[in-house]
Amino acid sequence: MDYVLNAHNKEEFPPAHTAEHLLNQVMKRMFGAERSNNAHIERKKSKMTFIIDHKPDRKEEKAIADEMNRLIEDDLPVTFEMVDRNSIPEGVDVGKLPNDASDMLRLVRIGDFDVCLCIGKHVRSTAQIGRFEMLGTNWDEEKHAFRIRFKVIPA
Repeated sequence: MDYVLNAHNKEEFPPAHTAEHLLNQVMKRMFGAERSNNAHIERKKSKMTFIIDHKPDRKEEKAIADEMNRLIEDDLPVTFEMVDRNSIPEGVDVGKLPNDASDMLRLVRIGDFDVCLCIGKHVRSTAQIGRFEMLGTNWDEEKHAFRIRFKVIPA
């Protein structure tokens, strides 16, 4: 069946956009962070900000990068599922859903690791992302905001 989804005003770079999904879930699992509300995902360099309880040390930063590359190497399948807006699975964040969202929504699953609503472009499996490279981080003590700058190097 063909479904009409909301208009989409972005042309994502699928490897970086799929890495965005992974990084959101890595930060949730490692630090209890909510999905980033301040993400700029581009072909050459991307950045995402997470609100967490402490500034990660170098060992924790390395653990983030290592986990990202492990997930990429695991070659998790990226699949899509259409759901009625009244049947969204428990735990799926609806915070970014526009008020005028269509009745049918697209869930994106990355293996059993992540699931979220998204209409963007993705790779078919995580191995197509290539390699995740952390370029740097910034910490805002007042806001407890941890910004990660990264790029993906396609396979």
